Amino acid sequence: MALSPRESHVRRAQRTRTRLKALSNGRPRLSVFRSSKNIYAQIIDDERGVTLASASSLEGDKAVSGGDKNAAALVGKLVAERAIEKGVKDVVFDRGGFIFHGRIKALADAAREAGLNF
Repeated sequence: MALSPRESHVRRAQRTRTRLKALSNGRPRLSVFRSSKNIYAQIIDDERGVTLASASSLEGDKAVSGGDKNAAALVGKLVAERAIEKGVKDVVFDRGGFIFHGRIKALADAAREAGLNF
């Protein structure tokens, strides 16, 4: 039986995540999730199974709220600053099956400019 588009997306994201864990060499993972209205980012340590830093466009500041490229860039900058405060500079980028374009690219570029290496 053929997979639905949602099942196909979930399977692709899992395959990508498994491959990233194998190639990470102990680096934490910058995981990104994009919904139609918001964007979320987490720095995850897979060895310990804990989230080190997180940010989303749902946070209280009106400048961050929304689902456009500007909000994604602010979330990327915010998660990078929080990660650097925790002593994390090198990460592996996990786009979660989303195409590296638009909001995902804006978040990644802002995180790189704020000091994360990936």
